[in-house]
Amino acid sequence: MNARIGRAVNFGNALEAPNEGEWGVVLREEYFQLAADAGFDAIRLPVRWNTHALEDSPHTIHTSFFDRIDWAVENALSRGLVLILDFHHFTDYMDCAGCERTRLLLLWAQIAEHYRGYPPELVFELLNEPTDAVPAAEWNDALASTLGVIRASNPQRTVVVGPVHWNAPGLLDSLDLPEDDRNLIVTFHYYNPFPFTHQGAEWAEGSDAWLGTTWTGSAAEQKAIRDEFLSAAEWGLENNRPLFLGEFGAYQRADMASRALWTAFVAREAEAESFSWAYWEFCAGFGLYDLATNRWRDPLLRALLPNSPVLAR
Repeated sequence: MNARIGRAVNFGNALEAPNEGEWGVVLREEYFQLAADAGFDAIRLPVRWNTHALEDSPHTIHTSFFDRIDWAVENALSRGLVLILDFHHFTDYMDCAGCERTRLLLLWAQIAEHYRGYPPELVFELLNEPTDAVPAAEWNDALASTLGVIRASNPQRTVVVGPVHWNAPGLLDSLDLPEDDRNLIVTFHYYNPFPFTHQGAEWAEGSDAWLGTTWTGSAAEQKAIRDEFLSAAEWGLENNRPLFLGEFGAYQRADMASRALWTAFVAREAEAESFSWAYWEFCAGFGLYDLATNRWRDPLLRALLPNSPVLAR
């Protein structure tokens, strides 16, 4: 399945907002077709389930929200795209993991049961970026419990899991995975060097001071990325786990030449290490696609998919 994921794009800033549209993106059917036509193999769909469920136990997910997610899943699968259904922005768990583990389990029990009959091209992702506030031991316990809930209804479903500290590659060795569950793909995210990829990002404290930071692909810059990817790849080989680079991208306030150069280098290095990957993201602040002009940003698309058929048009 990791090979089937291949090259993906995140449909971010839509369904992981508190409500779709609040962050400027409402998904449209044509976006799925655009991704397929460009040559992507998969879509990672971030979803904030907890704001569309009852506050009190058993935290029943609203039927209308399931309908919306079904629409997105079916739009991907009907176009031959793998769909990674990612539980995103569960901030209550990050703030108090021990308090919220039961809610995580109850929500996943509903999601898993709802999609039990779907084809294997639907992939689950347990939780986006457990932060540094979540102890590794707590996350490993929660991971095992949540997998148990999912396996009750989806014994063979591929599930994506990642480490704490925002899915940091250097924390892969903190994961304690069930040895007998081989339907797992391990994810990490990559935004280094952070002052380059997040310059001017409104949510990153002090990021205005980084404006003007470039990435030129110097030997030292390339080595920094290559070394981190090599370390991740070695962990994957030692633990017999496939790896998925679930997010990488550079924010729109960096210069386009640097963004394209960095994006191309990260994508090619990921491919060299046999990682599947998903660019962050489709049409918002890191976006590949410009909603104002209804056009791909060709330098970024070319960086990711050098042979994309839409580049020849």
